[in-house]
Amino acid sequence: MRARIVAAFAVFACLMPSPPALAQSREPGPLQLNAPAATPGSGPIRIEWEVRNRFRLFRNEADFRRHVAAHRGDGVLAAEQRLAHSTDGRGWARDMVDNLCVDHSGRLPETCLRDGTKENYLSPVDHPITAIAAGAVPPGALCVWNFDDGESPPGQATTRCDDPVRIRVRYGKTTIATVDVGLPDGTAHRAATEILVSDLLIAGMGDSIAAGEGNPDRAIALGDDGFCFRRFLAGSTSEYFRPGRAGFKGNKACDPALSTGSGNTSADWSKLNARWWSAACHRSLYGYQLRAALAIAIENPHVAVTFLPLACSGSTIESGIFGSLRARECPTTGSCTSSNVAQMVRLKEAIDLARKTDKERKLDAILLTVGANDIWFSGLVADVITEDATERALFKRGGLIADVSDARGYLKDFPRDFAKLRDALKPYLDGHLQRVVYVTYGNPAMVNGGQVCAGGRAGFDVHPAFNVDGKKLREASDFVEREFLPRLRALATCEGSGTCRDPRTDRMTFVDQHQTEFSYRGFCARSPRDPVFDRECFLDNGDSFESNPSQAATDPLRCSLRARDFRPYASRARWIRTANDSYFTAMTFPEGISTAVQPSDLHDATWGATSAVYGGAVHPTAEGHAAMADAALPALRAVLGLSTPTQVHAEPLAPLQTPPPPAATR
Repeated sequence: MRARIVAAFAVFACLMPSPPALAQSREPGPLQLNAPAATPGSGPIRIEWEVRNRFRLFRNEADFRRHVAAHRGDGVLAAEQRLAHSTDGRGWARDMVDNLCVDHSGRLPETCLRDGTKENYLSPVDHPITAIAAGAVPPGALCVWNFDDGESPPGQATTRCDDPVRIRVRYGKTTIATVDVGLPDGTAHRAATEILVSDLLIAGMGDSIAAGEGNPDRAIALGDDGFCFRRFLAGSTSEYFRPGRAGFKGNKACDPALSTGSGNTSADWSKLNARWWSAACHRSLYGYQLRAALAIAIENPHVAVTFLPLACSGSTIESGIFGSLRARECPTTGSCTSSNVAQMVRLKEAIDLARKTDKERKLDAILLTVGANDIWFSGLVADVITEDATERALFKRGGLIADVSDARGYLKDFPRDFAKLRDALKPYLDGHLQRVVYVTYGNPAMVNGGQVCAGGRAGFDVHPAFNVDGKKLREASDFVEREFLPRLRALATCEGSGTCRDPRTDRMTFVDQHQTEFSYRGFCARSPRDPVFDRECFLDNGDSFESNPSQAATDPLRCSLRARDFRPYASRARWIRTANDSYFTAMTFPEGISTAVQPSDLHDATWGATSAVYGGAVHPTAEGHAAMADAALPALRAVLGLSTPTQVHAEPLAPLQTPPPPAATR
């Protein structure tokens, strides 16, 4: 039993729209001239160009253009809120997760088919670009184009000047582009420019905050009727009901004799998992590291970004970064693995593979967040939220609850592990760690600019044993603010004597600007503008669910709405997932971990606790991750030598199709 409990608290454009490519690579092909017309311009005639689909994790240009359209030069958070609104809070990533340069296990393939062209992902040979004659081009004028990289036969085409031209240009080679624009007097005006694409290799490393835990790319679909969980108790309170997975036809009752379900229970259940692009690591498209790298691609038309995702939920420096780590869960399709290969091993594999094709390929930047699991933050959370004496005694015997004194002891050993990490990263960054952008944590328990949440069952009543202890929460928050976060800053920036051997080479670029915003956005933050479901169904008194088993079996919510009305990606005051949020968004069953740790069946008491926290409780929401990306962007631009963009062109989003309001009664 104690072994299975371990799972329960594991912590937690720019591009003018134009279709696919005109080819020039090692073997030049015919130019394709079927792109949409350009917008008339003014000023001298010139050539403008940009890299198409320049966030290379996306296989389809349409997905990249969707993000370009959402950006208006006002930040990732504003873009996230536009995308959330356009999907009615259901999430934009659900339509993109199946179109990434990753396999079913979430690993990068050596090659990826992007917009119909097979590319080496880590070391591209060429890039697709769009060029157009801009400025005072006469209406209806013809343009004669020439693209010459000095090695391949030149690409040539004649087309209407208001049609963008698409071509692939060699990576690492300057292509001279010229265009002769026919003028009304029978003469021609020639414009020329150099085209040289910069491809940036950016790695993301660290723990669950780095990976995007709490925000599955496709959220779980919940049913409206009840699903039974057992408790570590006897008698009438030994069972409780919560909304089950929509479409599940198996046994929903704790007593099999009462079940009317049929079919292969485990297989049916797994098919209904929330969807992550890496289920084993709970990596998400909403994670701040990916969003920051994506923003770099959106802002810089002459840059391509190759993102190397390594962060894995549950990681410590020793287990996860240097050693293997248990998988979070199995993917919905394909094979399942019980463990993840160490991030440093994956980093070496990727760089070695890239250099087989391009010996000069280097890592341009690393985004890093790690440390919370090293001081056993999950144990602090378990201590704060677990009230019931029976569950608490079992969790304590299983070594799953830690108090502040325990965390303080782990913090004493953390500098040693952090120094080991610094030494391991240096060879990938020419011996200097300035290009490591360390993004620290936001305090998840603050509201009103720095007050600690009061505690109670609100947001945590999805499990009967949970009740946030206000006193313990204040003690844990004080430790985080006064000891843990300052220690992280000192280690990353080499502040104070003895923190680094050589501050000139060991100092990382440190990001903490988001902490002020998070001090207003903790798990207890509420607003009259929160989604209707949150306001009506997640009750402040912590009494959100029907306690009568006979009623809860068919109708587990006390409110007049249904579980399917929850909107996991709607804009809300809190930027931290509660246990209720985690259950309603991910409802994670830990199938990828070892059999010794798995719950014995779908109604197991361990699984009941796991389902409420294992999918991202006390982790940032998509909005929280977007705010972290906004904080990281200035530092990331600086280490990459990029300027802040003055303007980002955007296409308007399609208008939101407002669904009919939910029925007031059932």
